[in-house]
Amino acid sequence: MNKLNELLQELGISKVSLAKYLGVSRQMVYNYLELDDLNKWPKEKKLLLFKLLDIEDGSEETIAGIKVTTEYLMSVEQRLNQSFKNHNNLSNYLDMSGLNKQEQQLVSDITCLIKEKLGEDENREQNFYAMTYFYQMLQSLDNVPEIKYILGYMSKTTGFIDPEEYKFDADKQFIFEGILYSALTLYNNGGASRSKLAETHKKFVQEIQQKNEEKISRTQQLNTLKIQALRELGYNEINEENAAEVLEKIAEIQSRKV
Repeated sequence: MNKLNELLQELGISKVSLAKYLGVSRQMVYNYLELDDLNKWPKEKKLLLFKLLDIEDGSEETIAGIKVTTEYLMSVEQRLNQSFKNHNNLSNYLDMSGLNKQEQQLVSDITCLIKEKLGEDENREQNFYAMTYFYQMLQSLDNVPEIKYILGYMSKTTGFIDPEEYKFDADKQFIFEGILYSALTLYNNGGASRSKLAETHKKFVQEIQQKNEEKISRTQQLNTLKIQALRELGYNEINEENAAEVLEKIAEIQSRKV
């Protein structure tokens, strides 16, 4: 990787610029460059680098064979700037008002990375479901604090942040990470099997099904109350003008049944 480091220096590509181009943190770029072989990079990041340098593979011979001419330097700079422009163009169709520069960059980076994942031919279907689950996790972030702990744990184990960093409830995050580490150690060491965990997983499924049934039941009750409230008030639907009145009527109907 010495040849690659030398080439990047010659091209004037900083670690910050490379991190922005690859859609990773600067620390992750340092981690990549410490690897002894480009083939050990994540595939999508490796291909992005190939595209930037206009090469077919990342062998030492290929890297060493690159002649940094004025024309080549300008072509690399053009590809790099175009990538940054594509990131910045997100603000043209995403409302970034109220967000500071760092927050806007985060929205841009996440959006571009999701688009990149969904556009991959390999594992396309799996990536779609993974991004869907990620989206659903974000939707539940306020109601399930453990999601933040999971995300923090994963950032630590993949080298993005310091393992002693705690941005949430430090005590709860510390405890959760210890439990998660123990569980994943058991999983990765082969100490668990489908047969051993069959009963536990059965309870897991039953608990979720029960919660879903309770949720459906509550939804049906609310719909019944809404219909009754509308009927008593003489309305056909809820709108901005009558919403407060309908909600007040629903509360009244509920109090009658206590």
